[in-house]
Amino acid sequence: MKKLLNILYVTQPDCYLALDNETICVLKDQETLLRVPLLNLEGIISFGYSGASPALMGACAKRGIALSFLGRHGQFLARVVGETQGNVLLRKEQYRISDSETRSCLFARSFIFGKMYNHKWVLERARRDYALRLDAERLKSASAQIGSLLPNVLACSDLGELRGLEGNAASVYFGEFDQLILQGKESFKFSGRQRRPPLDPVNALLSFSYTLLAHDCQAACETVGLDSYVGFLHRDRPGRASLALDLMEELRGVFADRFVLTLINRKELSGKDFEITESGAVYLKDDARKKFLMAWQTRKQEQITHPYLKEKIEWGLVPYVQALLLARTIRGDLDAYPPFLWK
Repeated sequence: MKKLLNILYVTQPDCYLALDNETICVLKDQETLLRVPLLNLEGIISFGYSGASPALMGACAKRGIALSFLGRHGQFLARVVGETQGNVLLRKEQYRISDSETRSCLFARSFIFGKMYNHKWVLERARRDYALRLDAERLKSASAQIGSLLPNVLACSDLGELRGLEGNAASVYFGEFDQLILQGKESFKFSGRQRRPPLDPVNALLSFSYTLLAHDCQAACETVGLDSYVGFLHRDRPGRASLALDLMEELRGVFADRFVLTLINRKELSGKDFEITESGAVYLKDDARKKFLMAWQTRKQEQITHPYLKEKIEWGLVPYVQALLLARTIRGDLDAYPPFLWK
């Protein structure tokens, strides 16, 4: 099993990343702020417009260390990718499946089934844990509505119809999301999903967590030899890591959404941790983003029992395990892709 290593988050935009032998150096005004051995890292995410030396980018590419550059507020800018790993026959079969909407749908419906199943259980878990603080009947009804769509997902053979089912389930799920926010209601109100840009603190947190999750899923796809830009549910689009977006669908609610709810309900963030730009977009302030990233890395180190493998692994390894199962399914070692189903 792959070992979960650290991800280095560089949040100061005026830093420069350099390589010194086998160590990454974070420099500011020619002063070394941090030194981290490359062997301890599986990824580097740099916020703002920090520079990186060609030597460091080459070393990361050679060692399979995911190096991504994001804007100050988490918008994806660029990614350093090294030599493609894995068997070329695996990727050729991935391309053949993607070229066929019928075959793509077999995989896509597994992703969506996992997403909807997990959304259903996010609501069920909240109903069980906070029965006296929430409208339990509404949550039960919403869970039942999502559950009633699951057989249709398994029987679906058309990508357009599948997206329609997913959209209906998402509408029901996010329709109850505000209920799950138990603290700080004066600052954390949720009236619907808003993406580009986020217009309230809850959407800002969701968007940021999805960006981090997408980074991990893309790195996982590339680690097992898959082409992260060729998806099945998300069709080809220049510059979009479609397969990574496919893979993260089943993990959005169970990992990212629940993580955001935990931060809010434990009062680890408040309304003072956000800034509003002239366009009305809402983003985390720099200090709050650091708190978010520390909590995110801590959550990834928590152990769970994988529902398919029946083994204990860290949360942070779930994208890798799912990418590995996906690769095995594409190769024909498994009859069907087993989505991550959480309770």
